[in-house]
Amino acid sequence: MKTKILFILLSFLFFIKTNAQCAMCRAVLENEEGQGAAQSINDGIIYLMAIPYVLVFSVGFAIYWKYFRSKKESIGK
Repeated sequence: MKTKILFILLSFLFFIKTNAQCAMCRAVLENEEGQGAAQSINDGIIYLMAIPYVLVFSVGFAIYWKYFRSKKESIGK
């Protein structure tokens, strides 16, 4: 159980430092002087990639919460 939690925490740490550009975007943006647009593109890609994970986690948590809440109430009766 501890290894799973450690793996999840390390995954989030590496997720933050990811460069998520495709090869074509990288080739175009590497030619830019200030690299400000490249950083903005990376942030946008990470943001768009994170939304589905947040939604799936939210639905999974809601199902988990509902299941164990109803199980606890049925035990109490």
